[in-house]
Amino acid sequence: MSFQQGLSGLNAAARNLDVIGNNVSNASTVGFKQSQAQFADVYANSLTGAGGGGIGIGTKVAQVAQQFTQGNITATSNPLDIAINGGGFFRMDNNGEVTYQRNGQFQLDKNGFIVNPTGATLTGYTANSTGVLSTGAPSPLSINTADLVPRMTTEVNAVLNLDSGSAVPATTPFDINDPTSFNSSTAVSVFDSLGNSQTLQTFYVKTATPGQWQVYAASDGTQIGAAPVATLDFNSSGVLTTVMPLAAINVPATAAGATTPFPVVLNYTGTTQFGSAFSVSTLNQDGYTSGRLAGFNIGADGTVLGRYTNGQSKVLGQVVLANFANPNGLQQLGNNMWAETATSGTPLVGTPDSGSLGVLQSSAVEDSNVDLTAELVNMITAQRVYQANAQTIKAQDAVMQTLVNLR
Repeated sequence: MSFQQGLSGLNAAARNLDVIGNNVSNASTVGFKQSQAQFADVYANSLTGAGGGGIGIGTKVAQVAQQFTQGNITATSNPLDIAINGGGFFRMDNNGEVTYQRNGQFQLDKNGFIVNPTGATLTGYTANSTGVLSTGAPSPLSINTADLVPRMTTEVNAVLNLDSGSAVPATTPFDINDPTSFNSSTAVSVFDSLGNSQTLQTFYVKTATPGQWQVYAASDGTQIGAAPVATLDFNSSGVLTTVMPLAAINVPATAAGATTPFPVVLNYTGTTQFGSAFSVSTLNQDGYTSGRLAGFNIGADGTVLGRYTNGQSKVLGQVVLANFANPNGLQQLGNNMWAETATSGTPLVGTPDSGSLGVLQSSAVEDSNVDLTAELVNMITAQRVYQANAQTIKAQDAVMQTLVNLR
């Protein structure tokens, strides 16, 4: 009998307790992945090469393997907190060094970059001023807080029903101030080149020609030209036959400094002439005024979508994830970070919810995957193993003492 087995057992049990203690101490660490001590038996080589009755000389720690299982997801009040539900790691830029982490607790630094508590920057695909993503190499993500520039109205889309039973107006010629000179009207806000709003009114006048209507327009109460800006023709089934969209009308800008006039296309695709009252199904336009960033959120696919005070939204960037063929080969750096190694394999970078990569959940974090109850039970087991190995050393000592006392 040898002291070697007992000593190796004590060392292994102590290492196991260290691993368990580290797991317990990180039970509340966001994104932490618990570790497991894995052991192997040890045999001495035989001089003759035969291996029939060899007795082992103890045990050793073969590996301390992290368990990359999913942790619970907890909601938070920070829109920059992100939880990964599934595989993958956040890709971080730490002053040029690329690291990886599962901890999704982020914030904005003074320059608008999305950073973790240690200052490393989250990377992804950046977007240009129009919201188009640059899907080349990932780069540090930032939230652009600049105002959204205004967009001049270029098209108005209207889906109406003009009452086929309406009579031709009694008053001619058309006068925007005389309701008896037109059958119906609509109004929509349009925007000039500076984002100033003005009201574009359209008036509909039934003519003596069956199925024909004339369209007049006015901007902020001033008629645009004396002639109709368009003519709408319908067949006997009430279906619009005029080719759409119509030619643009020149709308005079009422605000100083704006481009004037500015062309606006009228599109009446889907408009009908049925025997029912005048109605408006759709009336919208494609312009807007300037807006300030009111907030943002991160979608399941990693898209960072900014919301502006003018009711518009714009893509500000997209978070990317990275995965590895062998996550256990990653080098632990502390601060919830890992680094790529030759054992882990090269990172497979992509957008969330693609391939083996999980989806993202905004305003949430992934809890530690440590099962505290199981770890406490494992701690008791490791303690018993330590005590048992100590007993083998004690028994060996008693035997040796007996031999020493032989006379």
